[in-house]
Amino acid sequence: MRIVIRNIRDYTHDRHRTVDDTPYGGGAGMVMKPEPVFEAVEAVVAEILAENPDIYKEDIPVVLLTPQGRLFSQAIAGSYAERTNIIFLCGHYEGVDERIREHLVTDEISIGDYVLSGGETAAMVAADAVIRLVPGVLGSADSTVEESHANGLLEYPQYTRPPVYRGWEVPEILLSGHHARIADWHREQSILRTAAKRPDLLEKAELTPEEKQKTEGLHKPHK
Repeated sequence: MRIVIRNIRDYTHDRHRTVDDTPYGGGAGMVMKPEPVFEAVEAVVAEILAENPDIYKEDIPVVLLTPQGRLFSQAIAGSYAERTNIIFLCGHYEGVDERIREHLVTDEISIGDYVLSGGETAAMVAADAVIRLVPGVLGSADSTVEESHANGLLEYPQYTRPPVYRGWEVPEILLSGHHARIADWHREQSILRTAAKRPDLLEKAELTPEEKQKTEGLHKPHK
């Protein structure tokens, strides 16, 4: 596994290494030009294909980091982790020339409903979320299975030694050694924590009728 960073300016052909220009039709800010972006991505794709003769251009997603993209999630990270190669294209300034979006980009993602100075920070977030799902990256494969958002719920509370600290005790069930009961407790706590902190996630979570009954009223706003 490796991460390679490319500077779009390296694919310009003028002495000022210009990557942006004023938008047609007016408006504030600058827009990323199509020429250097297309040439940068095409050069990277060509290198990947040369190193991996068994794959096709269509197997290499070109992902634009932009506030207009679909909201990045654990599910998307999981789908990217199954890919051998991914190109993250970082938006900047007021955005990119629309022809980049229409004819080069295969996916658009956003890490939240806010605006950053550039897509580089968002690309780091997405890359980290994807890389940690690749088998062998984390010490334990179970780490990604039980954490927040992996199953649509927030993770249950975690405790470690000592069993009592400043009078605050670890829940007795976790000290019992009864794995089935502990698993049930973990599940119940995940649901209750999600209901309290992220009730919006419960709408998509797969809950049994009994679990739904337990959460009824917990995530409704108080009048």
